[in-house]
Amino acid sequence: MSAEEKNTRHAARMVRKKAVIDAAIEQANQEKGLLLILTGNGKGKSSSAFGMMARALGYGMKVGVAQFIKSRKDTGEEGFFSRQPNVEWHVLGEGFTWDTQDRERDISTAQAGWKIAQQMLSDPEISLVILDEITYTMKYGYLDTAQILADIAARPPMQHVVITGRGAPQALIDAADTVSEIMDVKHAWRAGIKAQPGIDL
Repeated sequence: MSAEEKNTRHAARMVRKKAVIDAAIEQANQEKGLLLILTGNGKGKSSSAFGMMARALGYGMKVGVAQFIKSRKDTGEEGFFSRQPNVEWHVLGEGFTWDTQDRERDISTAQAGWKIAQQMLSDPEISLVILDEITYTMKYGYLDTAQILADIAARPPMQHVVITGRGAPQALIDAADTVSEIMDVKHAWRAGIKAQPGIDL
């Protein structure tokens, strides 16, 4: 097949592909606040959420972040985003359960954090709410999944919510508009490489 024939076939395929994509775009005409789930064992769930946060801030939107489980206030994302206008940032955890080793304290911390999250979910001025690592609180029974779903369902109509964390419960996945599962293929930590500033922290 000559280069000219290849180019002609390619152009014909792209015309057909563009027609299919244009038709799909035309049908997607609804506007609503989305619930997005970023789950799975791979690295990058929170990073993806903070990428959406940067995008929202670029449009002048107000963003609220509730970090469950995590207790560090010296991460790069917190250091950068918490200084930006239009950002409300809360570090609500005391560390992973294997750090605290105190179930009652973990439950109390999670429930206090959820009260802050509820305030953001009821604020129509906040366009995007990120509930970082909240899936752990549901997995261990610190927070009630049904209550979380009810509060999310009652949020302002155009407010977007992003939830991150491993092991998202099926009820959460069923309620979501978009679900991405990030797969773990390889991680530097297993080769003995510690968390790196700017990449992991």
